[in-house]
Amino acid sequence: QVQLVESGGDLVQAGGSLKLTCAVTAPRFSISAMGWYRQAPGKEREFVATISIDKSTNYADSVKGRFTVSQNKARNTVYLQMNNLKPDDTAVYYCYTKTRRGTELYDFWGQGTQVTVSS
Repeated sequence: QVQLVESGGDLVQAGGSLKLTCAVTAPRFSISAMGWYRQAPGKEREFVATISIDKSTNYADSVKGRFTVSQNKARNTVYLQMNNLKPDDTAVYYCYTKTRRGTELYDFWGQGTQVTVSS
């Protein structure tokens, strides 16, 4: 059974930092990438950052220079270090993973963790 468990969401003041963690359990799947999306109230879910199994990364323009995605491959864990947080970063943050089993590709999502940035 595939499970993604996020933690680290909290209430923080603007300019502060948070680190999100997502532990992925995906027996019998090969993980090719892990990352984060977010969804603010009344808005669509949007891409935040991703890291591939070869450690290449990609970021949304809105978080470049402030957020850093990293992974611990041995533990199937992905992190999102968020610095200089802004009220616009307030959202539910969702961890995801792109996996493969045989020739089939699958995406899995976590339940989300709330990040609230006060001005």
